[in-house]
Amino acid sequence: MQLGIFSVGDVTPDPTTGRTPSEHERIKAAVTLAKKAEEIGLDVFATGEHHNPPFHPSSPTTLLGFIAAQTERIILSTATTLITTNDPVKIAEDYSVLQHLADGRVDLMMGRGNTGPVYPWFGKDIRDGIGLAIENYALLRRLWREEVVNWEGKFRTPLQGFTLAPRPLDGVPPFVWHGSIRSPEIAEQAAYYGDGFFHNNIFWTMSHTKRMVNLYRRRFEHHGHGPADTAIVGLGGQFFMRRNSQDAVNEFRPYFDVAPVYGYGPSLEEFMAETPLTVGSPQQVLERTLSFTGEVGHYQRQLFLVDHAGLPLKTVLEQLDLLGEILPDLRKGYAEGRPAHVPDAPTHASLVAARDAAVAATEPEVPAGSTRPAPVDDVTGRSPYPEATEVEAAR
Repeated sequence: MQLGIFSVGDVTPDPTTGRTPSEHERIKAAVTLAKKAEEIGLDVFATGEHHNPPFHPSSPTTLLGFIAAQTERIILSTATTLITTNDPVKIAEDYSVLQHLADGRVDLMMGRGNTGPVYPWFGKDIRDGIGLAIENYALLRRLWREEVVNWEGKFRTPLQGFTLAPRPLDGVPPFVWHGSIRSPEIAEQAAYYGDGFFHNNIFWTMSHTKRMVNLYRRRFEHHGHGPADTAIVGLGGQFFMRRNSQDAVNEFRPYFDVAPVYGYGPSLEEFMAETPLTVGSPQQVLERTLSFTGEVGHYQRQLFLVDHAGLPLKTVLEQLDLLGEILPDLRKGYAEGRPAHVPDAPTHASLVAARDAAVAATEPEVPAGSTRPAPVDDVTGRSPYPEATEVEAAR
């Protein structure tokens, strides 16, 4: 089970002081949080992508590349990469470079994710959002997997004889999650390709989340990728913890009330009752989070939103310390009752191993005492494989 945090990168005033952090402070804070996440033993740090105020992360690969240089183990991801308004060629290039810099510690979450005004800034129409997501991702997959791509579609200029540079690390593209809150078309897209589906259930009820995840699981099996309970599922979530639950409620309420992602609507108590938001003691957060398995089945990734709504960096770091304290119990709870056939979330190492195993399985067996014909260099006539050259010499 992968556990981690994600940031939407909002630049929001602290409602208790009136102070607004600078963009510089928020960008630097993201780096601090990623390093802290690795320190306490989390598996994933993900950044959002936005191109309008009040958000700062307009260049996720720049931010993640800088973090990669200062971390060793944590997986770096996105929440989300805008498959609608970004050119898939640029996505393919940027994340291939990041994959090399991070030695494979990279995956990404595709999503529409934009507010309406952003689309025309990039020459797109929000009414084409689903079509853009489908077409652009189909091209992105080919760019990562084919040496030479000839392509023509509806939303960008054709490609003729295009070769991506650099190629993905070890010839294996980053694993892709498709993130959505309410679009069944995106769940279907994830299922069709056998990719991961991430339901960012920070706004909606668990009953809605359950329907979306179950749709993805059924379609994953329908498309021949394996039993429904082996589909790759991720969930979002959010919490605010203090040792005493009422202290947590009292401290978080002013931030909740003005949060750019859900403020000015239902009360904190209503929102907690209807969505996965948990404000309370570490034990309450532990129990509520582990209850998600009962709703959606055993899943592979849980990410928490922790640094939003104007919360000071000091407070967010305290939240991560408290999360670190319950992390062993979270891992233990997720492992209980987990069937052996339910896979872990893919990593670069597991994808390379799966690729190599698939290649080995398709190679014809060589009878004992014989050798495979060795390829030879067109210029020298010699094999590049020493053992093959020795065999030829012996003949």
